[in-house]
Amino acid sequence: MQSELMTVNIEQLKEFRRLLHANPELSGNEKETSESIVKFLKACKPDELIAGVGGFGIIAVWDSGNTGKEIMFRAELDALPIVEINDFGYRSKNPGLSHKCGHDGHSAILCGLAQHLSDNKPSAGKVILLFQPAEETGEGAKKIYEDDKFKTIKPDLIYALHNLPGYPLNEIVIKENIFTASVNSIIINLHGKTAHAAEPEHGINPALAVSEILREALSMENNQPEKDDMRVITPVYAEIGEKAYGISAGKASIHLTLRCWNDDNLKKLEKSIKDLSNRISDKYKLKTDFEYVQTFQANVNSPEATNILRKAAASLGYSITERNYPFKWGEDFGLFTSKFKGCMFGIGSGINIPELHNPDYDFPDEIIETGVNIFSEIITLVNS
Repeated sequence: MQSELMTVNIEQLKEFRRLLHANPELSGNEKETSESIVKFLKACKPDELIAGVGGFGIIAVWDSGNTGKEIMFRAELDALPIVEINDFGYRSKNPGLSHKCGHDGHSAILCGLAQHLSDNKPSAGKVILLFQPAEETGEGAKKIYEDDKFKTIKPDLIYALHNLPGYPLNEIVIKENIFTASVNSIIINLHGKTAHAAEPEHGINPALAVSEILREALSMENNQPEKDDMRVITPVYAEIGEKAYGISAGKASIHLTLRCWNDDNLKKLEKSIKDLSNRISDKYKLKTDFEYVQTFQANVNSPEATNILRKAAASLGYSITERNYPFKWGEDFGLFTSKFKGCMFGIGSGINIPELHNPDYDFPDEIIETGVNIFSEIITLVNS
């Protein structure tokens, strides 16, 4: 599709995306990424530019000066601890780190929208661009929302997108209501008593408890995404004792990632996991405590925001797919859709390309223009 956004320099955006790709930074450490984006945004003449939000987050505002709705668009900054195996010229320069989720591309799309806004300020209301750190850990949205620099920002509508391997290039993927799952990772810590490995009867070894907890937890799984009570329980890590072969283990930890379609069902599943862990721990005379990490609220798309997206995609002539059920992965944009009317959607990044988080994945530059077009059309529709 030929872009009507003549003020957007697509080639510059591609080069900028590749610059970000070559210099990935982990969640919460996006200093150089943030600095590069701030430099890019300054050339786009926002009415307000705020850095250091929730860590290395950035807010840029274009204000019409007229009454109207405030619309926010969000992109992510962080990369992943994955070794890149691609050999193109802009491959990661930082050992063990790479942009394998496409956040470099999402940021480039928002920078393209900034280019558009530099010569096409909104006719009413405000447009706010948010570049968010630490999405991959589920910490970034919360830190942004709780930052005093964000307190005065109350968008009427908020949007985000994600590229989707496995869908045709440039196809717009829509799901009203729940778009991504509610996700939480639980760590079950078991405390027993160490003993000499020759005399394990004098200690309390948690090995059997670990086995039973894993077996019973997995029996609760209902990995059927078409069902409303979908539950995915994934063991991701376990540890018993230490590498000391003369010692019978006296401690253990089990790490599980839990997924449901909504926050209420996830809380029920968490309680069930805790109850069975406590029951089995009591059976083996163990003490138990729990930790939670990488929490993602379900991303709930409002009907109003979703309908505007549909109209934008249709008016631009893009192919649209309406999903029958949500995606099972987590996205901390869900915190924002719990606070404001919003919508996350997908853009197909190609049928035969590596999946997200794969070491050979790379964001397709062809969809940068699509993202900019959709976002700019949303602005036009909201305040027309």
